Amino acid sequence: MNALTRRFATAGSALALAASSLLLTSSPASAATSCNGPDCTGKDPSTTICQNDARTVARSSFGTELRYSPTCRAAWARQSGDTAMTIWVESNTGLEQAAHHSGNGTVWTAMIDDRGIIARACGHVTGFEQSSCTTWY
Repeated sequence: MNALTRRFATAGSALALAASSLLLTSSPASAATSCNGPDCTGKDPSTTICQNDARTVARSSFGTELRYSPTCRAAWARQSGDTAMTIWVESNTGLEQAAHHSGNGTVWTAMIDDRGIIARACGHVTGFEQSSCTTWY
């Protein structure tokens, strides 16, 4: 094999290796899972496609948000700010998921089914007797 042929073979091998690694690399969007309605109950919205089209549909006086994904037909509660509190999302059929917000960053609950039913998000400030809920959606 002459030197020119060897260079082409080496370059071709390098290109083939680079192309194959691009094909095997998964993007974060493709790593997200899908669910719908009851299949979403208990799942983290940040690890599903549900976060992609989620919108805040209601907000309590404490700032607790009711998030809803039309694609997944699922709901969850989200809280930001500097107040320690417990948040939860509940449905009119008795489903409930809760999370504790330490007062730093943003926290959200796992999702609940919202297909054909209604839900609301609530927050309870640590050390106080009062809770605040969103409207039912």
